[in-house]
Amino acid sequence: MSLIAKNRFLSVFNVARRFAAVTSNHAHVAHMGVRRGNAACWRSLDRNVRTVHSVTQPTWATSKDESREIMAVWPDVVRDLTDAVKSFNIPDVTKWMAKVLQYNVPGGKKTRALTLVYAYKLLAPSHELTEENIRLIRILAWSVELMQAFFILIDDIQDRSLIRRGQPCWYLYNNLDLAAINDGFMLESSVFYIIQKHFKGKACYIDLVETFQNIIMKTVMGQCLDLISTNFGKKPNLDLFTMNRYNSIVEYKTAHYSFLLPVTAAMQVAGIKDPEMYRQAKTILLEMGHLYQVQDDYLACFGDSKVFGKDNTDIMEGKCTWLVVVALQRATSEQRKILEECYGVNDPEKVERVKQLFIDLGLPSTYSIYEEETYNLLNVHIQQISRGLPHSLFLNLLGKLYRRVT
Repeated sequence: MSLIAKNRFLSVFNVARRFAAVTSNHAHVAHMGVRRGNAACWRSLDRNVRTVHSVTQPTWATSKDESREIMAVWPDVVRDLTDAVKSFNIPDVTKWMAKVLQYNVPGGKKTRALTLVYAYKLLAPSHELTEENIRLIRILAWSVELMQAFFILIDDIQDRSLIRRGQPCWYLYNNLDLAAINDGFMLESSVFYIIQKHFKGKACYIDLVETFQNIIMKTVMGQCLDLISTNFGKKPNLDLFTMNRYNSIVEYKTAHYSFLLPVTAAMQVAGIKDPEMYRQAKTILLEMGHLYQVQDDYLACFGDSKVFGKDNTDIMEGKCTWLVVVALQRATSEQRKILEECYGVNDPEKVERVKQLFIDLGLPSTYSIYEEETYNLLNVHIQQISRGLPHSLFLNLLGKLYRRVT
């Protein structure tokens, strides 16, 4: 088997295995051809994958317009939060909070916010798509963005990152350093204040609060596993860098809050109760989250930092990334010595040696194969949804991920 063919097979196998793990007790799995240890089934899956390219993908044509509409309610969200602090009669904090909010929250791509609004518009009964309800869902979308801002503010401190969204990380602002941690807590508390102010008394309120709490807990646990894997910023133990560990970090640190949360919240506000609909959505969205993080790992190393919007500290910090896990699977004993010597060291020359090793091991090609096969497998799985969830919701979200560079 040629190297390219081997890489292609392993890519399909790993993606399909994760699908099988979360869907193994459901009849529709057989139609995907996903069974372990059955070569005929893998051939069947591969044939399904090849057919997907002919599918016409819908476009998320209104995303720019919706982004403007979401931004239009941002001043109201800031006013809600600063008015709450004004009631404490601590004006210095009120001014500081406004600065924290403006610097950290609205500057991103707002993908999670857009996903929530888009999902709600597709899922809610038409008679509930009133001007007031759409405004409320846009406000809820800012709770997701506040959560995102909280996570990345803390993450940048822990990773000693320099750039976020094209500007210095918040902890570097006026040399705030560790004092910025408290600003992260301010953002986290803001999430629940906004939900309480606008949704308390509604049928979905408790579900929303519990979902946001649950997702924050899972994300923090994922971050903990990430930090343990790096030996808390010291020289990492590369023996710990397995694909199973990487998959766990991605699921809990990234996939739940970036993909599962926005759609789940939209379903709850739309009044959806069917557990099977939530299960099917979760299966697809967690796999999208995995694709998203692998893309992040690759772009952080090989992408254009000016386009990507943040600097690459993964190698220097000794992160358990997709790139290093695959490299360790392929490295000869001599190549592993390079990783043992250079990975997780704050030295530009050693960082470059690691990057060159990734290239020597063919990881850019493997990444392209992984991205293509995962995209195709997700298309297959989306088309098999049968419990009332619109395919366009997932296809449009997947289209946003395909071959992204930012």
